[in-house]
Amino acid sequence: MGVFVFLPLVLPLTAWPIARLAEQHLHPRSATWLLTAVAGVLAVCSTLCLALLMVVGTAQLPGNPLPDGWSDPEVRAAVPYDEVAGRVAIPALIAVLAACGRAAWRHHRVRGRARRALEGLPPTSVAVLDDTVPYAYALPGGRGRIVVTTGMLAGLNAGERRALFAHERAHLARRHHRFVLTVQLAARANPFLRPLLTAVAYTTERWADEEAATAIGSRRTVALAIGRSALISRGGPGAALAGFAVAGPVPRRVAALLGPAPTGGIWPSVFTTVGLATWGAAAGTTASALSSANSAVTLFLILRAATPV
Repeated sequence: MGVFVFLPLVLPLTAWPIARLAEQHLHPRSATWLLTAVAGVLAVCSTLCLALLMVVGTAQLPGNPLPDGWSDPEVRAAVPYDEVAGRVAIPALIAVLAACGRAAWRHHRVRGRARRALEGLPPTSVAVLDDTVPYAYALPGGRGRIVVTTGMLAGLNAGERRALFAHERAHLARRHHRFVLTVQLAARANPFLRPLLTAVAYTTERWADEEAATAIGSRRTVALAIGRSALISRGGPGAALAGFAVAGPVPRRVAALLGPAPTGGIWPSVFTTVGLATWGAAAGTTASALSSANSAVTLFLILRAATPV
């Protein structure tokens, strides 16, 4: 394995340039898929790296349950600085699993709390809460539901309400909460992936904005609805309650809607800044995957040879 076993821990840094550039230059749909895939692969690879190091570290502990052959010098020689790296990997992997478990549990808890808040209401696709505090969000699960308060509806005109509903329907139809949750877990598995979480939270909102603009046929109306909703719901519980899709920076979203519609290209030219960043992120992701696979196979063969039949 050599030093290659450590590469997946630091290769997520190659994804940093693409995070902001994808927001600005790629279609929101393409940017969301690209950033989520990169984050997911890099997180799995870095977690596998920690698991491999943990095997070597656990084998050094007295009274460990692993076969005696796993602590042979030949096995430990496969990992540089085995005594330090192996022992540090144990608490690091535990911390990663705990952080990911906590994020998944919080996601489940917030969804359950939101569903309980709708108990007693008719099972319609749109649930209107009698609340003067203005907020709205998309609640996934089954066919999903749009939750909106009377305070929010009162602050919007008819066209802006249609834009609001179209935006939230886009969140449900495209399963945006899954993209955000995937990158949330990835960011907890490797802190170097946190810039991608911010980027995906923004691109999913932009994706829903563009879907809403197409549905109602007016980009300006969607921009007005976003701006007015942000103004009247300032301090409201909507974003915190939803927890599945955090609203992106409102001024940037409004400015994007008042400009021309984004093109539908998926893979940018390599002769552009965003193209170079995309290819760099792809190369880093591929190197991370190959390094993890190579390390896993190498350690497996070494451990099998060291384990008595």
